[in-house]
Amino acid sequence: MKYILSLVLLIALVGCGKKETAETPVTIFEGETHFSNTKQLTFGGQNAEAYFSYNADQLIFQASTGDMECDQIYRMNVDGSDVKLVSTGKGVTTCSFISPDGKSIIYASTHLGGDECPPKPDMSRGYVWPLYDTYDIFKADPDGSNLVRLTEADGYDAEAVYSPKGDKIIFTSVRTGDLELFIMNPDGSGVEQITDMPGYDGGAFFSIDGEWIVWRASRPEGEALAEYQALLADGLIRPNKLEIFIMNLTDREPIQLTSNGRANFGPYFHPDMKKVIFVSNMDDPKGRNFELYTVSVETKEVERITYNDTFDGFPMFSHDGKKLVFASNRDNKVRGETNVFITDWVE
Repeated sequence: MKYILSLVLLIALVGCGKKETAETPVTIFEGETHFSNTKQLTFGGQNAEAYFSYNADQLIFQASTGDMECDQIYRMNVDGSDVKLVSTGKGVTTCSFISPDGKSIIYASTHLGGDECPPKPDMSRGYVWPLYDTYDIFKADPDGSNLVRLTEADGYDAEAVYSPKGDKIIFTSVRTGDLELFIMNPDGSGVEQITDMPGYDGGAFFSIDGEWIVWRASRPEGEALAEYQALLADGLIRPNKLEIFIMNLTDREPIQLTSNGRANFGPYFHPDMKKVIFVSNMDDPKGRNFELYTVSVETKEVERITYNDTFDGFPMFSHDGKKLVFASNRDNKVRGETNVFITDWVE
């Protein structure tokens, strides 16, 4: 559940029938000194939440295309070729990931609740994300076959990723009455709750050694907590104030890395464990423009990474730290469309 963007996969043709490819030049803005050899992998519509396989030769992401009105899950080669649908094509899906051994994928889907798209949230209450109670987490073979349901609790279950060791899956669930983080075995057994503070805990990822997690969380109090709980009762959440946290899975003491009171999300550890990359609107007074930043785990010092005046988000490092994949509005042909980009990371 990361509804900052709705997602559509289209292939755009430009010029005299010339098809854009990963060799098409990409705009790199002044100040983006960590980027080199940047390539665009999708062209047209809105594409996001692309995550590397363990050896970084493939990406899995969510999009909608053709006659499909809702987000579905796709895989493609790391150069943007050989795009394949790997979800059912029914309901709506989100938050996909490839197992470290490459033998399975996981994603969340509402297809057991119906073939059609769930209704859009009521925006009369402001910008909100829907928490569809028909979301469950599923495991499948790399091509999407042999689908197995991993969660069966009532309510929202989504935002699942594998540990780099392949021994655990972390996910977000409302099963205990609040949005908390849980860990389970790859077959869905051994579910254990690992956060318990009032507010939203979600969008978690493991460190490269599997010993730490990083995630986004809200910690509302007073009237803000009452509003959060009222929205949650209606299957909604307002993601305007989220901070980035990390936690060692042995001592389980949360450490807050950001404290800017803005919408921070999409965190991911650099393999050196010295910093976390994340997305934030901290530099836009109106809160509309999201950029990539890193924050030091030791000093909490923040460095801005992107300088695009629209949107950059959903970053993930390859496990060797040499590549970064992210989504961006840069170089779009239609205002608001979002595509997947990959770049060499320069320290």
